[in-house]
Amino acid sequence: MFFLNKKKNTQLDKLYNKVLKLSQNKLLYSNLNLSDTFYTRIYLIFFHLSFLIIKIKDTGKPNNMLCQNIFDFTFNQIEQNMREIGYGDIAVNSKMKNLVKSFYNILLKCKNYKLMKCDQKREFISVYFSNNRAKIDINVPLIVDYFDKFRFFCTNLSLNLIERGIINFSYFK
Repeated sequence: MFFLNKKKNTQLDKLYNKVLKLSQNKLLYSNLNLSDTFYTRIYLIFFHLSFLIIKIKDTGKPNNMLCQNIFDFTFNQIEQNMREIGYGDIAVNSKMKNLVKSFYNILLKCKNYKLMKCDQKREFISVYFSNNRAKIDINVPLIVDYFDKFRFFCTNLSLNLIERGIINFSYFK
């Protein structure tokens, strides 16, 4: 569904590939019972990227260009993947418009994620990962815990590590 970018070896490639690997972790799908769908993978990418972009912004250095480059590169890769799996021009344009809106909604919510109460986090997560209401009651707390730990992990990352795509987060041991 989403493919690692093997053509280039730039810092953006490394960062994107690392986020992609985090989002494709089979244990996320099996242990948290997430459905392995196109949108689940995209939302996982968005959540991971949001916490990383927030960390970049919190460094205090003028990194707007880096954040913009990450955004542009990620959405270019998503668009290419959509075309490779067979979506047509009209469908890609329509879906990309909706995905950009979803990304910004996730980014804005993730900015305040630390301040959210547990119920608010559960509601926020369930908006993006609920397909089956019975499953979501069981799994949302685990998904919240996963992103709590990932957010905390990101707070300890240096800008240099993020830029080089060195993000060695492991939730499942």
